[in-house]
Amino acid sequence: MKQRTLAREISIQGTALHTGEAVTLTLKPAPADHGIVFKRIDLNGAPELKPLVDQVTDLVRSTTIQNGHAKIHTVEHVLSALSGCGVDNVIIEMNASEPPIMDGSAKPYVNMILEAEPVEQDKERDYFTLDAPISVTKGDSSIIALPCDELKISCTSADNRGIHTQHLSLSIDPDSYITQIAAARTFTIYEDIEELLKLGKIKGGSLDCAVVIKGDKIISKEPLRFKDEFVRHKILDIIGDIVLLGMPLKAHIVATRPGHAINAELTKALFEKLQERKKGPKKKPRPATVMPTETSLDIRRILDTIPHRYPFLMIDRVVEFVGDDELVAIKNVSFNEPYFMGHFPANPVMPGVLQLEAMAQAAGVVLLRKVAKTSGTPFFMSADKVKFRKPVRPGDQLIINAKIIKMRGDKLATAQCNCTVAGQVVSSAEVMFAVVEGEE
Repeated sequence: MKQRTLAREISIQGTALHTGEAVTLTLKPAPADHGIVFKRIDLNGAPELKPLVDQVTDLVRSTTIQNGHAKIHTVEHVLSALSGCGVDNVIIEMNASEPPIMDGSAKPYVNMILEAEPVEQDKERDYFTLDAPISVTKGDSSIIALPCDELKISCTSADNRGIHTQHLSLSIDPDSYITQIAAARTFTIYEDIEELLKLGKIKGGSLDCAVVIKGDKIISKEPLRFKDEFVRHKILDIIGDIVLLGMPLKAHIVATRPGHAINAELTKALFEKLQERKKGPKKKPRPATVMPTETSLDIRRILDTIPHRYPFLMIDRVVEFVGDDELVAIKNVSFNEPYFMGHFPANPVMPGVLQLEAMAQAAGVVLLRKVAKTSGTPFFMSADKVKFRKPVRPGDQLIINAKIIKMRGDKLATAQCNCTVAGQVVSSAEVMFAVVEGEE
């Protein structure tokens, strides 16, 4: 796909949300490989800022970037519109420190971009295609980025009372962005307004540019544009914040209660991956095998042994190896486990399928130790005689017993497993799996 810029320049005027300043913003065409650059024409020397995550300085209800004495507040909406419309190269001239908030959505910027007419350039667009999962957690918010051959965002928006919980999953391209995301307006909780004013924020805020949630009521000058407008605006912000990566992204982003702070944490993690890739591939260390002399494994050695990572690692420690065929492991079940948000909020229970996964992972560890493999991944193939006897709840410690009872060569095995809590069996199964190496 070719890079794109604008056919002509275009301007817009309005009031900034947080500073309350009057501002004129102009979008101007830029050559291929120029990227998106802000230009503060109100400052001496008209300094330029290329929006990158290492320039982020403030993330309270907006994203602020700074380079030297030049600062730009609330960059996310205009960046979201440019990215959503597939514009790679543009100069954003401003005569103040913050773009105008307009109606609180990215729609006015999309209208500008379409009027200025995006045009293809003679250079191909480079993408950062994620090749391994990345996850970040901050309080009760989490974001996971997964490998994908497109940009897709699955987002859950929720408040602390669970009144306005919304979910949406969408593949992002110019058509879906313009029709499904751009018009979603920013929103705030009524009780947060006073604190934001004390922080010197939202000086230009009004019901013309935001939706206010007061209890179970929606306060706005016009009706909601979508019944799930809040989660759509969260996706709008994610798109704007990941522009700070510096190049278009292909990944599936799964976000729960996102905000600018955690969006920036994800973008930082992606940026580090991008910088590593630019430096060239590192020599991969020889995978560690479980030595026959080891009688237990801590979490670091478990991570050395099997490839599972958050949120799918189901073993915290191997307490004991019993001979060559058996082990005892533990999984501490915390209320912070991500699946409890939906399974079930009022009556949290660990899904049986994840108990089965814990048994399979434990069996995989004992098999790798038994055959002394230095590489390979244990793949779950089937389960038989599966029984779930008692619910597992937050605060329980799952004791996992796994014993190899049948082997075929050094690649196929069947294990007898059970999970206990406080001495009582809560689940059991016979699992079959295979050790797969390389591209098998």
